Amino acid sequence: MQPMAARQGIISLKIKDAASLYNAYMPFLKHGGLFAATAQQYSLGDEVVLLVTLAEETERLSVVGKVVWISPLGAQGNRTAGIGIHFNESSDAEAARSRIENILAGTLNSERATQTM
Repeated sequence: MQPMAARQGIISLKIKDAASLYNAYMPFLKHGGLFAATAQQYSLGDEVVLLVTLAEETERLSVVGKVVWISPLGAQGNRTAGIGIHFNESSDAEAARSRIENILAGTLNSERATQTM
């Protein structure tokens, strides 16, 4: 049996404020990552292009990453259905991570629950 090839998808993500960004950001991943709410089916390892608009910024960030987390529809604890995307090692991803962490400065070590871990 042939292994299935990883699919590629494009997800447009508009993050309206710092609280929403905090809920979606995954600082525990080596290159950073974001949780994207979606009902679309993905598999671990699928490559995804994230088009991210942060809070009040007008410029969209384009970041490529791989699916490393899946919260299926109907997940326990009323978790939002979606996927966690680990940013690939690239200058675009590093720029996105830097912008995100600047917005979240001072809240990254908070104990507040998020949509991830």
